[in-house]
Amino acid sequence: MSIEINNESGVEVDEAGLVRLATYALDFLHVHPDADLAIVLVDEAAMEQLHVQWMDEPGPTDVLSFPMDELRPGTEEEITPAGLLGDIVLCPQVAIEQARSAGHSTQDELNLLTAHGILHLLGFDHAEPDEEREMFGLQRDILVGFVHSQRRR
Repeated sequence: MSIEINNESGVEVDEAGLVRLATYALDFLHVHPDADLAIVLVDEAAMEQLHVQWMDEPGPTDVLSFPMDELRPGTEEEITPAGLLGDIVLCPQVAIEQARSAGHSTQDELNLLTAHGILHLLGFDHAEPDEEREMFGLQRDILVGFVHSQRRR
């Protein structure tokens, strides 16, 4: 699995931790080991520009996902084909504030946003209540499973 991280945010983050989480999530979702994922961390100004350009929404946001090959999750019997998953763009400055409000660490927030972004790359959405239940349930399962996998290390 090729997971590339480019930190342009000016904020120090645990890049290796994000790679571990992304690897866990992609394995959990039965994505081909040769799939490519890029994670870019940007500052608030860059995120606001992307948010306006792509979502027509003002202000910076926490995460944006840009799917490439429109891959979907696989199954144990049939993994997804190899391909370009796409890019996840994270804004650590926004994540810091959200983590503070939620009462958990910035790394936990960045892990949540990375899992969320990966699910969007794989076609999940949360516009409708049933979609939200499915996506947020998978997101929770990924994060809980990841935490347990890290404890066993």
